Amino acid sequence: MKKLFLTLIASAFLLSGCGLKPNVVIKVNNQNITKSQFDKAYEKAAKHSQLAQMGIDIPEDENNLMYLMVKDRVVNDLIVKELLNQELKKRNITVSKKEIEAEHKKMVDKLGSKDKFNEILKQNGIKYSDFEEDLKQELMMKKLVNIIHPVKISESDAKSFYNKNLDKFKTPDQVRASHILVMANPVEIKEGLTKKNKTLTEAEINQQVQVEMAMRYKKAQEIANEIKSTPDRFEAKAREVSDDKASAEKGGDIGFFSKNDMVKEFSDAAFKLRPNTISEVIQTPYGFHIIKVTDRKAAGQQPYEKIKSQLIQYLTAQAQVKALEQFLTMLKSQAVIEYVDDSYNPVQIEAKMKKIAAEKRAASKDVK
Repeated sequence: MKKLFLTLIASAFLLSGCGLKPNVVIKVNNQNITKSQFDKAYEKAAKHSQLAQMGIDIPEDENNLMYLMVKDRVVNDLIVKELLNQELKKRNITVSKKEIEAEHKKMVDKLGSKDKFNEILKQNGIKYSDFEEDLKQELMMKKLVNIIHPVKISESDAKSFYNKNLDKFKTPDQVRASHILVMANPVEIKEGLTKKNKTLTEAEINQQVQVEMAMRYKKAQEIANEIKSTPDRFEAKAREVSDDKASAEKGGDIGFFSKNDMVKEFSDAAFKLRPNTISEVIQTPYGFHIIKVTDRKAAGQQPYEKIKSQLIQYLTAQAQVKALEQFLTMLKSQAVIEYVDDSYNPVQIEAKMKKIAAEKRAASKDVK
């Protein structure tokens, strides 16, 4: 037993002394960026890339052009983040938990409910802890910009921008609508059934999906029939049965929107309705909807006075971003950046991308 205990102790020392050392790939002003940091950042970037949104995986292959493009961006982001963190530390810039919570509350209030906020995080595959970390970083960046380059946009600046960009402030036709949703996404239903019934074949699962979709359509149709006979109960019914909990709290109201703001099936149905009329059951990727249009707005020009405060916020943010970009360019030019693993060097990554692109062009010519 004693011998075994000593062996375990010795193993622990060996592991802590060598095997578990961080695998450093880049040094920024002598501060390490490790392989595990890169892997975590790469996974996050790949997950939220346009290709991923289209259901296309990016293989972690040094000979894959898409992988190298994401890698190049992640390397740059990690270097920028490290430089900024060094600057924040040097200037003793911090953000309190209270400040993060206050900013979070502003976002929730703007969206209308905490459920809506959580739903957006879920749809984008973002953990709350990651959101909180990103928000903390953003708030510290704002503090840094306010120190290095205070920005003050006057009403005169805002008015001038408005007058020079009148086309940007034209509003399209809009409708205000309420809806009742019966959620019915066949992909999500299939995933749920597959987890619960691991012994079923693909054909059996697909058949059950069709049955479940039919049941949910029947439920939506029953709600629609009830609403037709008592249209004044639309708002109350939305509160009772709608699966869109954020709008259900408001009697199904989702506010004003233009045709391009919603999925095509929903917009097409809503824009055909006159105020205070109700649609048949409409199917979208989210499920089955019964839509009630409550108001319409014709296309027009947004008055300056109505958007003045938003415009000042926008121009302030633009100026802050520009100031931060200039500051980062200066920091990078002064930094000592060492690529411990040369495969993370942007020069090498770019050379490899050019080589792969050239090989693809040559192969394409050979096929012709």
